[in-house]
Amino acid sequence: MPKLKKSIEVAVPVRVAYDQWTQFEEFPRFMEGVESVKQLDDRRLRWRANVAGKVEEWDAEIVEQTPDRVISWRSTSGARNEGIVLFTPLDSGKTKIELDLHWEPKDVTERIGDALGADDARIQGDLGRFKKFVEERRTPTGAWRGEIHGDRVEGDRAQEDQEAGTSSRG
Repeated sequence: MPKLKKSIEVAVPVRVAYDQWTQFEEFPRFMEGVESVKQLDDRRLRWRANVAGKVEEWDAEIVEQTPDRVISWRSTSGARNEGIVLFTPLDSGKTKIELDLHWEPKDVTERIGDALGADDARIQGDLGRFKKFVEERRTPTGAWRGEIHGDRVEGDRAQEDQEAGTSSRG
């Protein structure tokens, strides 16, 4: 299973970087090929993306989420993938974001793309676009400060989004 580790420093405080990352439905704004991410509930996401010229859909679940520290996930259907994003506060109100991603290429096209470094360049590009997005805004488009530890969820995303006026769900 290919593995990829990338990191980037963003010139916003850790809370801003983390809060923006929790807004999964905003991912198409800075992730190449991602057409949509639908938040099904606090733990589950439905992804739709163009992968190697083909539209792929899969579900993922968040298995660990601690504010300002970590978000980790794994796919539950479709393309097999898993990963972790770590957030580290730095001096001067900056944040280091580290992404560790693992995935299973589905066919020869994806394996060739991986071998040629296409995935490496795309992920670094996604992080660069996230940096530009969050630094230009200076404030997140929303936030969820709840925690997830395995099957245990603490906090209610729908309630927090509604209170913040950022709800995209009814």
